[in-house]
Amino acid sequence: MYIQQLNPTGNVGFTIFLSLIPLIVLFLLLIVFRLTAWLASIIGAVVGILDAVAVWKTPPGLALTSFLIGALTGTWAISWIVFWGLTFYNTLVLTGKYEAFKQWVLRNATGDVRIQAILLAWSFGALFEGLVGFGYPWALVSPVLIGIGFEELTALKVTAIANNAPVSYGALGTPIIILSAVTGLPLLFISSSVAKIVAILAFLPPFLLAFIVDRWRGIRDVWPFALLASISYIIGQYPMASFVGPYLPDITGSMISFIVLLAFLKVWRPRRTITNDKVQIERKNVQGIGRFWLAILAVVIVVTLWTGPWSPLTKLNIATLSLHAYSQLYHKTVAVSFAFNPAVAGTSIMAAWLVSLPILGAKPSTVKEALTRSFHQYWGGILTGVFVVGLALVFNYSGMAYSLAWKAADLSALFIIVSPIFGWIGCALSGSNTSTNALFGAFQVAVAKVSGLPIGLTPSLNSVGAEVAKPVAPQTLSAGVSTTSYVRKEGVVARNNLPWTILLLVYLILIGVLYYLLAPGLFMS
Repeated sequence: MYIQQLNPTGNVGFTIFLSLIPLIVLFLLLIVFRLTAWLASIIGAVVGILDAVAVWKTPPGLALTSFLIGALTGTWAISWIVFWGLTFYNTLVLTGKYEAFKQWVLRNATGDVRIQAILLAWSFGALFEGLVGFGYPWALVSPVLIGIGFEELTALKVTAIANNAPVSYGALGTPIIILSAVTGLPLLFISSSVAKIVAILAFLPPFLLAFIVDRWRGIRDVWPFALLASISYIIGQYPMASFVGPYLPDITGSMISFIVLLAFLKVWRPRRTITNDKVQIERKNVQGIGRFWLAILAVVIVVTLWTGPWSPLTKLNIATLSLHAYSQLYHKTVAVSFAFNPAVAGTSIMAAWLVSLPILGAKPSTVKEALTRSFHQYWGGILTGVFVVGLALVFNYSGMAYSLAWKAADLSALFIIVSPIFGWIGCALSGSNTSTNALFGAFQVAVAKVSGLPIGLTPSLNSVGAEVAKPVAPQTLSAGVSTTSYVRKEGVVARNNLPWTILLLVYLILIGVLYYLLAPGLFMS
């Protein structure tokens, strides 16, 4: 059996530096050289495999097999979801129902750009994070903001920053389910622990959206709306996550927030209305809003019934590919694996799309055009999923991840500061909260046990740390820009989003420290 070396160079500092090389290369290519995500991912994966073979002495065959496992995971667990979500979106556009939704928003949400940003990117976007995740809210909401006058890069930044608090419960709670599985901690305990952190994190993004759109004047004018957006979302998400489970918190949080905010607009409006004068939108009554909402409801029902804990389809694994290694960090066998389930979440979205076709009145020519558009928009994202998640699994199997984490337990209580950074790095590397929890979840719990930290706090910070890295994660970038002119220009978007993710990471670290100092018992099982 392959044995993972903790310090293959004999020098701790040099070993840690070499373990970071694939990540450094990926970020330099994306943010400094502004390379397209799929090409940067290919180069990063090659560097990661060479690093594993040359430094960690991973047998080439095992390194390539671990890459294959990651590539399969990236394709089937991520790209398959996004492709069908994108196809559903394109069908909405081609049938005219998305135009009906945009006009409905203009009639009901006022023309104020601050209000539109919060209502659409925050409240409405969380619904699609809860259903499918993986950057889908960017792809769905950004075109609406662009269509009502937002500059493209601003629209992408707004949707990216809004799409953080819902991420841990995205794709019907998949990241939380994975975190529970790899840590051995009870599912509801993990779900509740993450919810406590998200409940505080969720207070900041709506205010950031108001600032991004209209600087300090935006916060002064719409702070009651931003505050209500946070509170209403938490009211919908927190009880479901804490007392029921991780499957539906985003959906309930989104729907309650959206309804509450629309009702609030009936009795309150900002003192001054700031509209976008770059694009003049005619406020017309476009037919089809009823069919739009019926199609959305169909997706909610089909995906929820298909992928919930009550469904046998989620357990329909027909083949498994796995590799085992001996971890010198854990002193036990660890594994990376891919289980092929033909009825994964992506298939449920395909089924939901098929159900929505007659509701939307889609013709065969419309179906063909929707599929063609989706592939044209997302082929780069498919490649990114193959190579980025493949790299993440090489990173894990070779032992690079454990070498990076090797001395972390020596930090003791200071690890609370470092814990969310691991989550941020993992998501920035893999593009997936789920992959990040799989990568670092068990490590976070091990450090907590050795250091005497609250057992639920560090894995929760890992998961939420991954949330705030989403705006710069290559896989998410590819999906998010797929419906805009920034297709295969992900590096520009990543560079634009980076300062905001750093701000959110600092805020998250502060939340973790305050919980540790003031209420550590909330995270004890």
